[in-house]
Amino acid sequence: MDMTQVAGNTAKLEQARLEVYEPGEKPGQKGAFRQKIEFQFNPKDLTITKGVKWNAKDQKTAGSAPPTSFTSPEAQKMTLEMFFDATRVPGGNVVARVDDLFATLVPTPASLGKTPSPPFVKFFWGPLTGFLGYVKSVAAKYTLFGKDGRPLRAVCTVSLEELPSEQGKQNPTSGGIQPRRVFTIREGDSLPVIAYREYGDAALWRPLAEVNGIDDPMRLRPGRTLYLPTRHELARPEARAVARDEVSRART
Repeated sequence: MDMTQVAGNTAKLEQARLEVYEPGEKPGQKGAFRQKIEFQFNPKDLTITKGVKWNAKDQKTAGSAPPTSFTSPEAQKMTLEMFFDATRVPGGNVVARVDDLFATLVPTPASLGKTPSPPFVKFFWGPLTGFLGYVKSVAAKYTLFGKDGRPLRAVCTVSLEELPSEQGKQNPTSGGIQPRRVFTIREGDSLPVIAYREYGDAALWRPLAEVNGIDDPMRLRPGRTLYLPTRHELARPEARAVARDEVSRART
C-alpha cells in the first residue's frame, strides 16, 4: 500500500507558504507582516545548503594539504520550486502569483524613505520552518498558454539566502564590542577583492575601509586583521559609525 495515500487520508494537508515581512528597524530583524505567498502545490523536494569558510596558508614545501584555520560560517541557502496552474479557472492566469514572487526582489515602498531594502521572507511547511532571509533570485518558466496568450502554467525556481543575525552587546551597560568576524590579510589581498569575497559586492571596499580606519587602501600589510561588519551595517552611515567606534575600541 502507498504510504503517501495513507498519510493523505489520515492527516490534514499542510500547505507550504512563504511569509513576507517589512525589513526591521535593526539589521537582521523582521518588521511588520506584509503578505503570505502560498504554494498552490506543495514542493516535491527542496534543497538546503550550509557551509563554512576556511583559510588555507600557502606552504610550497608541504607534502600534503596546507594547514587551514576556521574563519566563519556561511549563510544558509534554500532552493525550491513553486508550480502554479490556472487551467481550471475560467479566464484565469498565473501572472499575479508570479508577480508576487518578483515583488520580493525590489525595495518595499516603506523602506524607500530610510534605507531601501527588499522584504524579508521565511519559509513554513508543517514542522519544517526555514530561516529568516531574503529572496536572492526568481526564475519563472511559463509552460502553457491559452489561445489568447494567457499564461496558464508556470514553474518558478526560488532561491533564498539567510540574513545575518545582529547580535547585541554582551551587556547593555558595559559598552562591550559586538562579536564580529575577523579576516587576516594575506599577501596579494586587496579591499575590493575582500569585499567581493565576503559580501558579493566589490564596491563595499570603501565603507569596509572606513570601519577599519584604513587611510591608504593600496597598502595593506599582510597579517593585519580586518573586522567584518554585516552588509547592513556597511550600507547605513549611522551603523558604520557605531561599528567604526567599536572596532577602534577593540584594537586598543
